[in-house]
Amino acid sequence: MSSENVQIFNVQSKKDWKQFVMFPYHLYRHHPFWVPPLISDQKKLLDFDLNPFFSHASGRFFLARRGNIIVGRIAALVDDLHNQIHHEKTGFFGFLAVENDYEAAAALLDAARNWVRKQGMKQFRGPVNPSQNEDCGLLIDAFDSPPVIMMPYNPEYLVHFLDQYGLKKAVDLYAYLLDGTKPQPPKLVRVAELVAKKPGVNIRPIDMKHFFQEARMIWKVYNSAWANNYGFVPMTEEEFVNLAKHLKQVVVPDLALMAEIHGKPAGFSLSIPDMNQALIHLNGRLFPLGIFKLLHYSRKINQLRIIILGVLPEYRRTGVDAALYGHTWKNAVSRGYIKGEMSWILENNTMMNRSARMLGGKIYKTYRIYEMQS
Repeated sequence: MSSENVQIFNVQSKKDWKQFVMFPYHLYRHHPFWVPPLISDQKKLLDFDLNPFFSHASGRFFLARRGNIIVGRIAALVDDLHNQIHHEKTGFFGFLAVENDYEAAAALLDAARNWVRKQGMKQFRGPVNPSQNEDCGLLIDAFDSPPVIMMPYNPEYLVHFLDQYGLKKAVDLYAYLLDGTKPQPPKLVRVAELVAKKPGVNIRPIDMKHFFQEARMIWKVYNSAWANNYGFVPMTEEEFVNLAKHLKQVVVPDLALMAEIHGKPAGFSLSIPDMNQALIHLNGRLFPLGIFKLLHYSRKINQLRIIILGVLPEYRRTGVDAALYGHTWKNAVSRGYIKGEMSWILENNTMMNRSARMLGGKIYKTYRIYEMQS
């Protein structure tokens, strides 16, 4: 560690923004399990004009420097919609990446915490990048494998840094691993068959010809189905359409399923190929050669992430969720996907944890959201 003091400064110039975006690519360039996201996607995510999240949120971004060397970064965030819905005064931190240097980590956390305090916030929570509707949480175990698509990764020392700083567990998020080489659990098959015989029940793939019309229908299901979850903030229509545009490139129609009862939406599930199995070879760039690597390695993907499954409150305990799981399992196996990750699931979401175990899933990774008074 350098003997020079850590300096924290606001991200302002184009050079600062480039350093903020590119720092993790430098920090983890030799790390075997970090998956470089596409640089173009990261730029859009952090752009106040292009990311509709910032229509109801504000932020300040910081870099840490020792001498002339950038050694860390962090974002401080205030989501007005979150505070309005949950009747809180909570500020957040996210996009935390830092060398194995506790002094730099503490200085970055101080900067973010001080900024949210100046905005009148009483609680300090994170990491969220930039919200729970994107990737969030700090990996606290299982550091020996890459993350799946749209899930974070961090080195183990960050866990010790946050503990040392005084941040405490707010909630844990579980990732379950499913083995698609095994037959579907008998209970799942039985319930799915019973549901299929009920009049008016229909499980169908989304209509890609009317993708954005379908997306708006799914948006309503999503916001209603997740309404009572910890920290949930409903996505604005603009946010959801923006996410749909991003995901459209990887959506497999028979793995994006709508459940209808008498013609009305009752639930939705979305599983997407784990593109991280290809992205890990690209170093964040599609051009000039990345696109060919992406095409090559995409053909080798054998894992899914079950990213969304929600049923409207009035249709819960009808078996619709089992029907969605059953169709997803069958369609995934037929396409050669032999593994699946269900993530993330709140530790206190009894119904979803029970479903994951019923499917034969085992918790293999845990992510944690931390908090403290600001």
